[in-house]
Amino acid sequence: MLEAMMTAEVGDDVFKEDPSVNALEAKVANLFGKEAALFFPSGSMTNQTAIKLHTNPGDQLICDKYAHVYNYEGGGASFNSGVSCKLVDGMRGMMTAAQVEAAVNPPDFYHSPFTSLVCIENTTNKGGGACWDFRELQRIKKVCEKYNLGYHLDGARLWNALVAKEELPEDYGGLFDTISICFSKGLGCPVGSVLVGSEEKIDRALRIRKILGGGMRQAGYLAAAGSYALDHHLQRLVEDHDKAREIGEVLQGLPYIKKVEPIETNIVIFEINEEVMSSEMFVRKLEDRNVYIIGMGQGKLRIVTHLNYTDEMHNVFLSTLEVL
Repeated sequence: MLEAMMTAEVGDDVFKEDPSVNALEAKVANLFGKEAALFFPSGSMTNQTAIKLHTNPGDQLICDKYAHVYNYEGGGASFNSGVSCKLVDGMRGMMTAAQVEAAVNPPDFYHSPFTSLVCIENTTNKGGGACWDFRELQRIKKVCEKYNLGYHLDGARLWNALVAKEELPEDYGGLFDTISICFSKGLGCPVGSVLVGSEEKIDRALRIRKILGGGMRQAGYLAAAGSYALDHHLQRLVEDHDKAREIGEVLQGLPYIKKVEPIETNIVIFEINEEVMSSEMFVRKLEDRNVYIIGMGQGKLRIVTHLNYTDEMHNVFLSTLEVL
């Protein structure tokens, strides 16, 4: 990947003259069967641009209570677009079509915010890497069509879902109006996400990206990493999923673990039995052995397997868990 980056042909992306950026955008748009795509520095900026594309100030979007656009983007939906979020109490970050329809405000009742967008996250971060049932996504699409709502997919870990469920990118492209796809997670790129949609929406997204500070010059060095990842790193995601499941199996057999949530892809979320060991002590014991994990609050801890988590590291970690 580094070699591909260092040998990339670059130009000025502000003028849409960087051949490596243009090639990645065309490649991703084609994968998802969309008319156009736009390269971004981050997934949050990609999502924030999509929200602004679909809404007007004062509007409301519908998302699950675990959604990244609500929990982990710094309040950007309200700051950047002036919209509020109606939160749905779904299951592991996934809501049903019935829940979405119940959350739509009556369009002629001007006392409540105007509902204009539904946001989905696949896989779900706080839901432990859970994959949506595509049939439920289709049912939600019908709700969006019924109420003339935009339909956006935060595909931060969509590659993981596609590999785990053996689904096709074009199926998602045919369902959603816009999709943000991340390259800096499972695919191992240093930075970058891509937004796909219609030509009209991507033309508008270019202006919004500039407003948010995302105008870039020789960005082809970064885009080349994305192109390399698509060619070489997609199918290896299975290895991350297998490692995550193996970690979960070990955790479930340990006396200081209270609960391990279902594992579908590369995220392991679990809780410590505080009567045996505190969460803080567990994290400190791991740090003493040069292992670092993330606390998610509410007593939950998170482990994510990825490209740079090697077989050797995996074996050491499993052994470490058993001797804590």
